[in-house]
Amino acid sequence: MKKYFVSNSTDSVRMFKSDLLESFSKVSFYVPLLVYIPLIIFLSWKALFDIKVGGWVFLEFLLAGLLIWTLSEYVLHRFVFHFVPKAKWALRIHFIFHGVHHDYPRDAKRLVMPPSASIPMALILYFFFDALLPENMIYAFFTGFIIGYLVYDMVHYALHHANFKSRFWKNLKKHHMLHHYSEPTKGYGVSSPLWDLIFRSDFDKKQPAAEKQETVDVAQTV
Repeated sequence: MKKYFVSNSTDSVRMFKSDLLESFSKVSFYVPLLVYIPLIIFLSWKALFDIKVGGWVFLEFLLAGLLIWTLSEYVLHRFVFHFVPKAKWALRIHFIFHGVHHDYPRDAKRLVMPPSASIPMALILYFFFDALLPENMIYAFFTGFIIGYLVYDMVHYALHHANFKSRFWKNLKKHHMLHHYSEPTKGYGVSSPLWDLIFRSDFDKKQPAAEKQETVDVAQTV
């Protein structure tokens, strides 16, 4: 099985000369929870008690937001984070956003997106979806979207640092470890392999038995 990672260290390289910028590039896994759970509560209150959209409408748009998040997760990972530019300055940006994670996949401080990056991205997406959705439906929709994002961040952290007992989580971890340690041009879904199946970017299920066993070993030990 091909190995694409550079280091199995629990730390990664320094990316910025400035101590301040460097501190913004690292974040503990629970920080997104502190930032976005209050936002989820506010958006839910806004939809249900201020706008008063109704329980079923709220649920419908929340589920739509969750579904669109799963697609957004796939599209961002495949076409943005794994787009490798040629210009030196663009390669630098690519490394900061995602390349460092592939080179140092065990660095716990670079597994969830720092608020310095996620907040501007969330604002852009908020106004984008607000322009497309019916009036006042952004609150319920974005509640689901942000819940999906938080699930993604927490699942991503767990896939790299938790040892699972259930078959579901073991298979999901194996899916992500294959992306890191075997074939980074496949397996872009992190919280779910759904869109990999739909867009045929899933891994070859007919790989040799020896490779399967090696992948299982990696998934259990990483």
